[in-house]
Amino acid sequence: MLAADSCCGTPRRPSSPAPHVMHSAAIAPPAAAPHKPEPPFSRTTSAASALSSATVTASSTDLPDAPDTPDAPNTPDAPDMPDSVSMAATASLQGSTVSAAASVSASACATPGRKYRLATECVYIEPTGVRDSYNAASMPIYQTATFKQASASDMGEFDYSRSGNPTRSHLESHLAKLMRAKRALAISSGMGALDIIARLVKSGEEIVAGDDIYGGTHRLLSFLQTHSGIAVHHVDTTTVASIAPVLSPATRLVLLETPTNPLIKIADIPAIAKLVHDTCPAALVVVDNTMMSPYLQSPLELGADIVYHSATKYLSGHHDLMAGVVGVRDEALGERLYFVVNATGCGLAPFDCFLLMRGIKTLSVRMERQQASAIRIAHFLESKGFRVRYPGLASHPQYELHRSMARGPGAVLSFETGSVERSERVVESTRLWGISVSFGCVNSLISMPCRMSHASIPASVRKERALPEDLIRLCIGIEDADDLLEDLESALVVAGCL
Repeated sequence: MLAADSCCGTPRRPSSPAPHVMHSAAIAPPAAAPHKPEPPFSRTTSAASALSSATVTASSTDLPDAPDTPDAPNTPDAPDMPDSVSMAATASLQGSTVSAAASVSASACATPGRKYRLATECVYIEPTGVRDSYNAASMPIYQTATFKQASASDMGEFDYSRSGNPTRSHLESHLAKLMRAKRALAISSGMGALDIIARLVKSGEEIVAGDDIYGGTHRLLSFLQTHSGIAVHHVDTTTVASIAPVLSPATRLVLLETPTNPLIKIADIPAIAKLVHDTCPAALVVVDNTMMSPYLQSPLELGADIVYHSATKYLSGHHDLMAGVVGVRDEALGERLYFVVNATGCGLAPFDCFLLMRGIKTLSVRMERQQASAIRIAHFLESKGFRVRYPGLASHPQYELHRSMARGPGAVLSFETGSVERSERVVESTRLWGISVSFGCVNSLISMPCRMSHASIPASVRKERALPEDLIRLCIGIEDADDLLEDLESALVVAGCL
């Protein structure tokens, strides 16, 4: 993190993620070889199967009985998941018990430019962040506003925590590695992250965004339209053809979510990035990667200029902090964004940096477990006749596109009951599923987006964008999948859906 004068915010140090070493000389980061993205869905998507010497034991209770449908994971038409997922899902869905030795496939090996597999990268801290003289196993929390200096003219690496803090710099170095970014910034919230990105746009310039976006994003973009003189075009980002007509010399940002929230639609990041960069060289492609996390998708390697996350969700994983993360693939762009962070004071506080760093270390095991359960739940709902929106189902219209970009389908899905009243009864009849906005937590959550997370979007706009009022969103946690299925089926029965 750059240090800056605490009065004027003028940067004085090289930009992060350059290493910071306290009480000792800086350690240069190891040189990285040219990098290519990992093959889509190439790693195992069962937490246990990531261990080469472990065995996977998957069992299911009698309730609910697994559907034997053409789309079940053990059939030819099922999603082409890795073998470990197919075995685990098949065992659970068909009420059998499978014990299989797990193995790490060749495609799961570290790729060029990345020293280790992603699960290891989440845990292993490269010597490119901050180090203290005591070599603490866990980064200390520098809970301080200011730093004492050796003299009035010899300023040290850090002077004021708004401008830079060792705990934050440590976190940002680790995040930059995971996101494959030149620089990462830790912000006080996900919406704060989008806000500093939006400050790159001036009055009279334009933003292109999707028509299926998070309610908070819609709220901020609407504010920019009415208060800052910035034009915002909402289009269907699932087709490149719908974006081309709204691009102009005034376009500065093209904002994508993929998968979208809550309709789980997929945007073709490489194709859109090429179109935007060819048509509007001054425009930046920005991807909200919150739903996938760096573990499952790397937008910067797919052509995006900026990626951001609500770190409150999967990166943290416990819903005990608010945080946002921004990653860029250009140092100069990172410097422009850092200026805003320093000037406005929206950098993440030291204690929250510590909590977020701790959460990131368990990202892989959480995501693997959540995703494996989501696959089961999606197949269960589809077998009962519900319209399910989940990129891990072969029935998803953009199933192949998602597989070409991501390393897994994630753990968020949505489905429709055909009635707002029935959907309300389903949501209110569950016991394990907490009724709450947000996702990415270790606890499973259930919600009705039109009544909750997307209520800030006017009903007329929701109707225009074909957002079903009866839509239920499920955010799968790390509980036992059988318990989640039993609780969900019970709620569906009570609501009259089954």
